[in-house]
Amino acid sequence: MEKTYKYCQSCGMPLKKDEKGGGTNADGSKSTMYCSLCYENGAFTRPDMTAHDMQKLVKGKLKEMGFPGFVAGFFTKGIPKLERWNQG
Repeated sequence: MEKTYKYCQSCGMPLKKDEKGGGTNADGSKSTMYCSLCYENGAFTRPDMTAHDMQKLVKGKLKEMGFPGFVAGFFTKGIPKLERWNQG
């Protein structure tokens, strides 16, 4: 059985906040691991990104949404520990 995650294992977004209900696997089923912004049709939407790139992207998005910089930093510091970045 596939493990169910609360947060996208690529960007850290709470999966319940994903308006599409999660990314999609190659067979069209919903991913229980990644959000729709990071994962579509069984592949990452930005395959060349590093964990550091993702932290910068998410931090920028949080600031656009009105979060103070230190809060955005707090929310993004765990990104390198997510499953996508720990495959090695």
